Amino acid sequence: MPPLRVLVLFGGPDAERPVSIESGRAVAAALRDLGAWEVDALEIDLIDAASLLEREPSVVFPVLHGPWGEGGPLQEILEATGIPYVGSGPRAARLAMDKCATKLLASGAGIPTPAARELSPGAPCDLAPPLVIKPVDDGSSVDLRICRTAEEVATARRELEGRRPRLLAERYVEGREITAPVVHGSSMPLIEIRAASGLYDYDAKYLRDDTTYLVAPELAPGLRERIEGLALAVYQRLGCRDLARVDFMLDAEGPWLLEVNTMPGFTGHSLVPMAAQHAGIAMPQLCAMLVEAALRRGPGRGRARGDGLDGAEPSRTSHRPSAGVAGD
Repeated sequence: MPPLRVLVLFGGPDAERPVSIESGRAVAAALRDLGAWEVDALEIDLIDAASLLEREPSVVFPVLHGPWGEGGPLQEILEATGIPYVGSGPRAARLAMDKCATKLLASGAGIPTPAARELSPGAPCDLAPPLVIKPVDDGSSVDLRICRTAEEVATARRELEGRRPRLLAERYVEGREITAPVVHGSSMPLIEIRAASGLYDYDAKYLRDDTTYLVAPELAPGLRERIEGLALAVYQRLGCRDLARVDFMLDAEGPWLLEVNTMPGFTGHSLVPMAAQHAGIAMPQLCAMLVEAALRRGPGRGRARGDGLDGAEPSRTSHRPSAGVAGD
């Protein structure tokens, strides 16, 4: 029997391409360190099903970030090949990439999320500053603006509406930034992010070394369990599988869901590998766990799916979120 071959994809056409390249190379290196499989690392712009099948992988690990690589289109292509792959299926990927859809789903489930509006070009915004203006369907804080006045809101809209067809205005929450990694339907240690500039933007995430990460931060009694419960609830509601990172802001009123990332980064600054390391799972083992889960699951097409979701794993920890403030 020839050895199993893992095809690691990275790059893509999205704004987060440099992050994807760094993440993908790190995943490929981690899998090669294990020596259990052949590892084929491929940097792409776009790719189709035929090109994927030509490389004859046993499983695909698509380490891409952004609307095409993480938001459904690539997942549809992977489904069409019948090759097992790591990460959420097309439906969950689309829902999580669309911040409006995520917030509506979360709000309907009683998961607190800041009030928000999708902005139509030229139409007034009925939310008062301070606001966060950001693309509906991108990550890594690309094109994110914090606007404390109506004038700053207007300036941000002028700058972004020409190149961003969909923008979200969201109530700005001042507080602690907490991220909740989830792997195989189980919570990993929470991480608190403290950016030196006060804003955890693209530079703070990937280019500077002055951001502080507190793994398993000190929280008020019961708060860790509440945040983990909310993260697992939205993970399951979206139909995620394998892994995700769920981001929150924490103020005096409690945790507020911001967004869900279905293919978090694997760079030296990335939070899911950091949380896993704290839990005693080194990067090679983490990547191997994800590959093995995809191999066990097998091809996506024709698999039985519960409740219309993309094969989401049941939670290994039972949490019920208490009623919160609806986002909208």
